[in-house]
Amino acid sequence: MTSANQWLANLTSLYTPTSTQFDKARSHRAAIEARLDVFLGIHEMFEIGSLRHGTGVWLHSDADYLVSLKGIQPASPWTMLSKVKAQLQARFTNTPIVTRTPAIVCKFSDCDVEVVPAYAAHNGYNIANPRGGWMLTHPKDHNSYVTAVNTRHNGAVKRLARQVKLWKYERNVPVSSCYLEMRTAKHMDGETAYVALWDLYLTLRKMRDTSLAAMNDPTGLGSRFGACSSEANRLEAMSKLNTAVDRALKAKDYAKEGFEDLAISQLRLLFDR
Repeated sequence: MTSANQWLANLTSLYTPTSTQFDKARSHRAAIEARLDVFLGIHEMFEIGSLRHGTGVWLHSDADYLVSLKGIQPASPWTMLSKVKAQLQARFTNTPIVTRTPAIVCKFSDCDVEVVPAYAAHNGYNIANPRGGWMLTHPKDHNSYVTAVNTRHNGAVKRLARQVKLWKYERNVPVSSCYLEMRTAKHMDGETAYVALWDLYLTLRKMRDTSLAAMNDPTGLGSRFGACSSEANRLEAMSKLNTAVDRALKAKDYAKEGFEDLAISQLRLLFDR
């Protein structure tokens, strides 16, 4: 009989991207980089987010790149976003190009690629804040932080982050993937050991208990991480999070009592399987 822990491990493995999943996205990088460098000027372009951190979810995660632009930072990030969007649309005339703050999304026929324009600042980067204005981010330091906590727990942090993101995607929860990843890493940073069902429950519960409040950058470097782009989205996310916490708790408790089938049924509900 399959245990709840085995079921969760199998699900996580199923949604772990292969090493070649993002090859198509990477194939578009050179054209994007060349266009922006010629017409706007760039300092560097590098991978960020799930692709870089190793927490991507098969069939759901996009390839994300940060582009550090040359020149003077404008007063409004919308100026920056509009310029980058216009250049990418001019280069890829038959490709839908949309704004999904803080990114410009190129919806290629074979994949989506998210380009996050930025200006270098304070050893990090200023990017557009979905709630307005600029926000300071340190993606390279964030990656180092997540990797360090993950290494300390023998790879468990990235598995747990993938599970929480899978819940977001499968249940259509309007919450930031970056926020989920950093909340997960922050939770595990304070733990001495990893217990799959217990830590899945605790990660969700801690976010519920904070009402999805913005969190301090755990590296102490950048702006606070916001969970949702609007209050309406936060309320919707909280409703789904309350349900998720209840199901994760039941799954944990049923498994502890030896009722593996009942635990798995709760996990199926949690992940809409």
